[in-house]
Amino acid sequence: MYIDLIVLIVLILVVIMFFKRFSSFVFFMAIIDIFLRIFAFIKNNIGLPDVAALINKYFPESIFDIINKYTLGLPNIILKWAFVIIMIIFLSYVIKIFIHKKKI
Repeated sequence: MYIDLIVLIVLILVVIMFFKRFSSFVFFMAIIDIFLRIFAFIKNNIGLPDVAALINKYFPESIFDIINKYTLGLPNIILKWAFVIIMIIFLSYVIKIFIHKKKI
């Protein structure tokens, strides 16, 4: 079903409406991807099959997994590259924050 896609789009729209900054959108996408990857790690390394099945049913592996699930061909490639560019921008934000961090 389209539940994961609908939830992701609604959350993106909420972030855009409330924060209205590109950096907020970039941080949100990174947070969601990291969150999904943590759940995928838990699913693959937990010894409880019921919990793993529950995580597998309701949480995709990553943003790439959502892109692959709902698109094919050229739109798939464009969305993947857009996501990679968003992650590069996120990495640059994190590096900039790390460099400008004051010493404790």
